[in-house]
Amino acid sequence: MITSGSSSPVSGPARRWAIDAAVAAAVAGLQLGAWLGAASHHGHPRPGVADYLLLAAGAAALLARRRYPVAVLAVALAAAAGSAALGGSSQSAEVAWLVLAAAFVNAVLYRKRGAAVASLVAGYLIAVWPPWLIGGRGHTSAASALGLLAALITLLSAAELIRARRQRGIAVANRLAEEKRRRASDERLAIARDLHDVVAHNISVINVQANTALHLMDRQPERAREALTAIHEVSRQALGELRSVLGVLRADGADAPLVPSPGLERLAELAAYTRTAGISVQVVEQGEPRPVPAGVDAAAYRIVQEALTNAVRHSGGHAATVRLCYDPDGLTIEIDDDGRAAHPPQPGNGVAGMTERARALGGTLDAGPRPGGGFRVLARLPT
Repeated sequence: MITSGSSSPVSGPARRWAIDAAVAAAVAGLQLGAWLGAASHHGHPRPGVADYLLLAAGAAALLARRRYPVAVLAVALAAAAGSAALGGSSQSAEVAWLVLAAAFVNAVLYRKRGAAVASLVAGYLIAVWPPWLIGGRGHTSAASALGLLAALITLLSAAELIRARRQRGIAVANRLAEEKRRRASDERLAIARDLHDVVAHNISVINVQANTALHLMDRQPERAREALTAIHEVSRQALGELRSVLGVLRADGADAPLVPSPGLERLAELAAYTRTAGISVQVVEQGEPRPVPAGVDAAAYRIVQEALTNAVRHSGGHAATVRLCYDPDGLTIEIDDDGRAAHPPQPGNGVAGMTERARALGGTLDAGPRPGGGFRVLARLPT
């Protein structure tokens, strides 16, 4: 594993270098094959030493095509100009033009259009120079000049098409990567909200019960025992929920969470734990109870849990009511307590987390003091 991890940073540059070397070798091999084929079947003279040197220079320049596309194009153009300056035979004049075409396409792909078009014009003028003698005796014919112009325009069009297709591929890959990052961010936020809800609620109950046990340990040991038993049960539940939340963070992803995400079926259990903290909780259902989507089920439970946590920590009251209203197209959740109207004293992660949960499902959430005293959390979740 260590060897594999240490070699991964090198694999990218090594792979790119191998591709560039393969491209250079392929271009040089095609050009050399064209030369030898023409010499064998058409009686053209074999390439000389200067031809080989120019071909080697142009092909070697392709090794740096990624970092220096304009410089590579300049070297290829110089090689083509040198081959034309050799004169002597048509075979010599054709040396390195394939390398120039490859360097031209590479420059277009790397968005160096100005240099690419300039090399196209320069290459055309080198091939037909002097242009005012086109069609004259012993010079490039008009048909050949027009054919070369059409070929160069076709080359430019093909390079632009390749570039456009490549840009579309890059754009699609970037969108997919951005979508993956967004989903990962959403998952991290959801996990953070779950951790906050689990820890805040259960630690609040444990804190209240621990204080009760400390105050009653000497005077009323039986009640202290009840408080310690409640701490044991609440801490057990908290550990189970924490394992459930953290299960999705396992690196291998092979194991499922140890327990399912809590939902509305566990409201009675949540109410019982909250009662041990000194808040009498009543759960009221209105309408026809029915199963709701998993996301709504989990969000509804967490909203009730956070609202009761705030009641335990901030309200100073003694009773809370949880109302679930099942509508044909949604679920309304209302949590009222009889404590001080000003809790929570300042905006925190709790109310913000509840609001984010509701909005993520296309719902709404309002939290604030009740007109007759106490505090109310009202959430509407579409189903």
